[in-house]
Amino acid sequence: MTTTPPRAGRPTATTRPDGPADADRLAALGYRQELRRSLGVLGNISMGFAVVSPVVGLYAVAQVGMGVAGGAWVWALPVCLLGQLLVVCVYSELASQWPLAGGAYQWSRRLAGPTFAWLTGWLWQFAVMFANTTVAYLAAPWFFALFGATPTPPQLVLTALGFMLCCTLVNAYGINLLRRFVALGIAAEAIASVLVGLALLLFFREHGLGLLTDTLGAPAATGTGTLMSFLAVVAVGGWAFIGFDACVSTAEETKDAARQVPRAMRWSLLGVGLVVILNAVAVPLAHPDPAAVVAGTDLDPVTTAVTAGFGDWSAKPFVVVVLVSFTACLMASQGGAARGLYSLARDGVFPFSAQVRKVNRHQAPIGGLVAATLVSCAALPLGLESTAIGSLIAFGTAATFLPFFLLTAVALVARLRGTWRPAGEVSYGRWGTALNALAVLWTGLEVVNICWPRALLAPPGAPWYQVWAAVLGTGVVTLAGLGYLLVRRPQRLMREPAEPAATVR
Repeated sequence: MTTTPPRAGRPTATTRPDGPADADRLAALGYRQELRRSLGVLGNISMGFAVVSPVVGLYAVAQVGMGVAGGAWVWALPVCLLGQLLVVCVYSELASQWPLAGGAYQWSRRLAGPTFAWLTGWLWQFAVMFANTTVAYLAAPWFFALFGATPTPPQLVLTALGFMLCCTLVNAYGINLLRRFVALGIAAEAIASVLVGLALLLFFREHGLGLLTDTLGAPAATGTGTLMSFLAVVAVGGWAFIGFDACVSTAEETKDAARQVPRAMRWSLLGVGLVVILNAVAVPLAHPDPAAVVAGTDLDPVTTAVTAGFGDWSAKPFVVVVLVSFTACLMASQGGAARGLYSLARDGVFPFSAQVRKVNRHQAPIGGLVAATLVSCAALPLGLESTAIGSLIAFGTAATFLPFFLLTAVALVARLRGTWRPAGEVSYGRWGTALNALAVLWTGLEVVNICWPRALLAPPGAPWYQVWAAVLGTGVVTLAGLGYLLVRRPQRLMREPAEPAATVR
């Protein structure tokens, strides 16, 4: 089957969509409204903000960043933020024209055809599901920190499983309950990120700004040059700026989605990016001994900086707000994974599609939710080997940037061939092609950068397969997808994508 390229040109209709018009637009794209459309723009922004999560992002990369490049690691973050804003520009044009759940899969169908679309959707789904495994595992130690306990690896795995199941239960009750829990998480983010970061920077600073250009001898200690250390930090820092596509996952539950989803992606990424950079600057400046982080004797520089500034009394309250932030991130990301699976399954192109596409009485994608939870939980036993979680993070980052690259690349090819001209609420006109080309360059370089095998990002004495985790993990998922394509040929089941006669405004 070949896919007819979408018609170029701008829409002619000017009716602004409300609830019914959104359903009509969805019907024009070939689907009926099954999920509950109740999110406004703030609700959609909150989904993206919770998944990108400044607390989760900073905790995942701060210790590694400082250990590799000292105080100078913070300069990698603006590079990553600017690169991801280029991706958001491309995503905004696509989301405004085709506001559908499972964006990467749905957009690729219309830009490049069924085979490419299916593989892109497959890669994106597994990246998100394994990222959920990582978030659940990283949240588990904070539960034990509430009681001052030191958990064993099996206890961490069981606790992460408990987090996963609790988040599944909340998601099963639909988008409205999920939105309330995510709002609580964002309130915790505001305390743990904005207020604490400003307080550290303004009242508890221990060092001058010169620390932010000082590598503290980290490149020499790791046996790498300054440039290679910086590239390594850029590879790690990219993880702090993924997840904005969660706004796309809830497009079919957002009012006026063609207009609001692009706005939500932009504001969630910018908001999180600025907060991450604020805290990345504040933590080393308020840390009593940044050299200890470089030496590897302080594995939690954020908590050290907070307790050194506010006093020991702040440790438990800070643990609570961080734990709430991690939980909200997991809930929102798990909801996004479920909706992506639902989008694939309703076309009958995912394993066990009849079960995965089911929607419950709360209008939640319960089949996708169960499937996403099972896959994420299946990877949790990797946490029994405590050093393996680093490999999971490396794979998750590479697997996320690969769909970014594939989608921006196919969008650029479609532009250059003239088979796609943005015809939605968002269009950058003549600048769109240049922005798209820069997005392809950024994501392509970042895929190579993340997958480059680096011993300095692996635990000391790590086996070779942990050093090559990004390449191996991405390769295994890609080969599994290609095998399914060859054996089951799901691309043959894809219907010709419907296109509305005019994009409704």
